[in-house]
Amino acid sequence: MTADVPESHPRYESLVTRHRIEEGVDKGITSRQGLIAQGRGEAFDYLLGERTIPSADAAQRAAAAHLLLADHAVLSVNGNVAALVPGETVELAEATGADIEVNLFNRTDERMRAIADHLREHGATDVKGLTADGRIPGLDHARAKVDADGIGDADVVLVPLEDGDRAEALGEMGKTELVIDLNPLSRSARAADVPIVDNVIRAVPGITTHARDLADEDDETLEGIVSEFDREQTLAAAERAVRNGGDGNGSGTGAESDESAPSKGPVE
Repeated sequence: MTADVPESHPRYESLVTRHRIEEGVDKGITSRQGLIAQGRGEAFDYLLGERTIPSADAAQRAAAAHLLLADHAVLSVNGNVAALVPGETVELAEATGADIEVNLFNRTDERMRAIADHLREHGATDVKGLTADGRIPGLDHARAKVDADGIGDADVVLVPLEDGDRAEALGEMGKTELVIDLNPLSRSARAADVPIVDNVIRAVPGITTHARDLADEDDETLEGIVSEFDREQTLAAAERAVRNGGDGNGSGTGAESDESAPSKGPVE
């Protein structure tokens, strides 16, 4: 399907990414609602200039530090994440020692197995989520179902893409939340300890790069990175970038101005 899009097309990266979501639906990995979420995310990424702004890069570094410091970190995966960054998610898990767990709103046994198999095809050796012997309090839908020895036991959870009610519920459980969401005004981003306002296809590899760079640092250095991160200023910088069409007025995290960040990839 992607072979029909010439690389010379000005929206090549975006079209290829859309095809990944379409193929995910065909494979039973992504729900049809995921197509709508894809379009919404793409609109925000367009406003950000389809790039990782400095405040998002700083958030990725803080997220990497959290994952490396965690006693038990878990990367949560839904259908869109499985379609867009399966191998990248496995690489992040390997770089940080995190577990991978499938967690879905539109949950069926077939989709759960399809996503788990898809992740294994991309190198995952252990995928949690199928046992579902734990529960997130306060949720009345399928996202409440988790593995007791996975998200249920985690102290740090990476929650990619929009998931506001679960983000709030995990916060109530006292877990540290790292949220990837292109909308800085969403409940997900605002509930996060570390809101990463970026496209998931840039954010996940970005966190991995930082994790590898920080792998040999001591806990004191990692804790310093965590304590220096300012979530409110990060959200404010991202909102400015969205409102100004990608031109922010500083990252709010000690990074360079958001308006000077280079483009790093396609839209979500």
